Amino acid sequence: MTDNNTKLLHHLATAVGLLFLGGWFLLFKHLGVLDWIIGLVPESHAGAGLMLGIALVMLPAFFIWKLYNRWVERRLQIRGIFYEDHYYGKDEDGDER
Repeated sequence: MTDNNTKLLHHLATAVGLLFLGGWFLLFKHLGVLDWIIGLVPESHAGAGLMLGIALVMLPAFFIWKLYNRWVERRLQIRGIFYEDHYYGKDEDGDER
């Protein structure tokens, strides 16, 4: 696979992932989960309730996004350094330092 094809496929896969994130948010908004969470907090704190609701709704979506990104990069043989790899002391080969 050429470098240009890999870049194009990676960009398309990223776009699909972003559409998934947007669809996930809209699904839970349509289901009324955000309104339900806002209803649990006092009216004076509705903004904070909405922020908490968005965070809770999107947490599983971002975990799925992470797994999806790793899968796409593995399939397209894209190598890089991830923040957590550096943080936990792994080198480029994935071995412990």
